[in-house]
Amino acid sequence: MHKLPPVEDAKALFHVAKDWSVWRWLTEKKRARATADRANEALDALDRQIKDSWHEPLKAAYRELEAEEAFENDPQTKAAFEAAQEAAKDVDPTIKAAARRMREADNEAYNARMDAEDIFDEADRRLSSSLARKGAQRAIESWELKESAIRMSESAGKSHKGHKHAETAP
Repeated sequence: MHKLPPVEDAKALFHVAKDWSVWRWLTEKKRARATADRANEALDALDRQIKDSWHEPLKAAYRELEAEEAFENDPQTKAAFEAAQEAAKDVDPTIKAAARRMREADNEAYNARMDAEDIFDEADRRLSSSLARKGAQRAIESWELKESAIRMSESAGKSHKGHKHAETAP
């Protein structure tokens, strides 16, 4: 994975921002938010691009996991989950295991991102520079986790190109 300039810019800004005062956070909040948004958009776009390049069995295994999570949160998505299960029923177990590891990495990165957002919201409400600094550190961690998840996705997409559905294996 190549370095993304918006992410590197955001990391640099947020490393400096960890030392900002409350006043500085208030005056730079919009710039920090816009920089973070650009970093998140760049990471999300690269993630989509890599996942779009995956071979079909890996996509099916990953979609099954997404559908399973959706079903756990909303029982009305049962039909979609069952369809995803059916589509992935013949996928090699090693591919499913790789998809599960990637989904867990994606979820960890997403949770870190939401945690950073929550910390910034709380810092805003309290006018707390210490919370804002904590949010800046968590945002940096979330970008690093997302980069790691993307590298994992990229690697899995390349290493599983030769795998086939279990029904077509010799």
